Amino acid sequence: MRTLPELLILIMLAIFVLYYRNVKTGSESLKKVVDTVGDLYNKYAPYSFKVVREKSKELGQEYTIRQYVTQIAILGGFAAIIGYFYFYSILWAIIYATATIAFIPYLAYLRCKRVYSEFIFEQIQTYTTNVIMEFNTTQSFVKSLEGVRDSGIIEEPVLSDLKKMIEMSYQNGTIDQSIEYFNNKYPYYMVKNMHQLFLQITKEGAKDAGESLENMSMDIDALVEGVYRDQMDRKNFHKKFLSFAMVLFSLVIVVEFMLGEDNYIELLNIWYVQIVLHAIILINVYFLISGEKYYNDDVGAE
Repeated sequence: MRTLPELLILIMLAIFVLYYRNVKTGSESLKKVVDTVGDLYNKYAPYSFKVVREKSKELGQEYTIRQYVTQIAILGGFAAIIGYFYFYSILWAIIYATATIAFIPYLAYLRCKRVYSEFIFEQIQTYTTNVIMEFNTTQSFVKSLEGVRDSGIIEEPVLSDLKKMIEMSYQNGTIDQSIEYFNNKYPYYMVKNMHQLFLQITKEGAKDAGESLENMSMDIDALVEGVYRDQMDRKNFHKKFLSFAMVLFSLVIVVEFMLGEDNYIELLNIWYVQIVLHAIILINVYFLISGEKYYNDDVGAE
């Protein structure tokens, strides 16, 4: 019994080394597995997952095969160790390791979603700033949109929406519907405030348009600074959060060593003790996933 933890750790390390070596050498068997999983992703993954994952690939921020295998080995190995030390059962170690690995696609989705939202926010920042700059030259909102469109600084999917916005403006003979369309697609304060200002300038012919636009540019800079500060705070929170989560998972193991292995195993023979231990794991997992969701969700929202 006492040699099982060491044996379990050695098995997990052996699996990790084997997979790492296969990734490094580019073995056909591993490539086939990865391609199969990729096909399943494309077939069953939600549309939003496909979109953000594809954009992450374009930006060069999608995980490599080696990184995914490393994540599987680390998370699966940690879950197996927790499952074994909590219950002294290889069966529970395997169950918790498998369940943890099953969550990795969801974690990948959260990470890709964060990358995607950061990209969209940067595009919206570029859009608002350059429309204001173009307007100072053209004195026309639609001409400003065309100048930004032709500048080559806006990428998909924002570029397509910008083109549709221009098309709607010409078709309707007014900018109202096009602004409403873009506001609904990208509900950022900087977008709504800037569009509201341009509506006012277009309809009322504001005399101090230059000063108003300059003030709007300063407001956008302040909003952007606030968002980037929030992103830095989230990163700092994430590091502390993961450390705290590891401490929570380790508390039972600390109690186990304080009681002694034999006394702890006797406690495991009591059915409600095992229920409490499972509840502790599930609560900690929920806490961990909620923290990951907070870290990755709504990045770029003001």
